[in-house]
Amino acid sequence: MRDMTVFERSPVTVFAAEMMEVFDRTPTEKELVSQSKELCRDFIHSRIIREGLSWSKVEPDLPEPHGALADVSVVLLKLGDELECMRPYVYRNIAKQLNISVAVEAVVSDAFLSVATEILAMGITWGKVVAIYAVAAGLAVDCVRQGHPVMVHTIVDSLGEFARRSLVPWLKKRGGWGDISKCVVNMDSRAHAHWLSTALLSWREFIKTMYIYLTK
Repeated sequence: MRDMTVFERSPVTVFAAEMMEVFDRTPTEKELVSQSKELCRDFIHSRIIREGLSWSKVEPDLPEPHGALADVSVVLLKLGDELECMRPYVYRNIAKQLNISVAVEAVVSDAFLSVATEILAMGITWGKVVAIYAVAAGLAVDCVRQGHPVMVHTIVDSLGEFARRSLVPWLKKRGGWGDISKCVVNMDSRAHAHWLSTALLSWREFIKTMYIYLTK
C-alpha cells in the first residue's frame, strides 16, 4: 500500500482527517438517510443556481448541512463537476432523454429510481454514487425549467428512499459519508484512473437504463 505519510502536512489531508474525526461514530440508518437527502438538496440547489434558475430549498424537516457534512457537500459537488465535465450531455435534459413528463410525481419518482437502481446494478462505488446525484440534479433542473419546482422535493424524497434501501448498508461499512474524502486525498494516478473508470461505467449503465425505460 502506498505510504501516505508524505501528505501529513497537506491541507487536503488535514481537511480529510478533520472530517473523519467528526464521523468517527458510524451514523444510524436514520441519520444516513437524512444526510443523503441534505446532500442531494444542496447538490440540486447548486445546479439550479448554475443554470440561472431559482428554487427555495427550505424544507422544515430537513436541516441545512453544517460542520463536517457541509465539507462532504463541497467534495461531492467537486466530484460532480468532474463527472459532468466528462459527459456534459448525459446529465442535461434528463426528462427529454427518458421521454417523461415532469408534471406527474409518480412518473418523476419512478424514472429516477429506475435509473439509480440500474447504475448500481453491478455494485457500488463513489463514482456511481456521484453519478446518481448528478442525475437527480439534472432531472430537478428540468422540473424547475418546465414550471414544476415542487417536483424537486419529490426527487429529494426519492433519493432518500433509495438511500435507505440501497446505500445505507454500503455507507455504514465505510463509516458514513466522510469516506468520500478518500476520493480527493489519494492523489495516486491509478486511484484517479479508477475514479474515472467507475464514472464511465456509471455513464454506460445510465445509457442502458434510458434504453430500458424507453422500451418498457
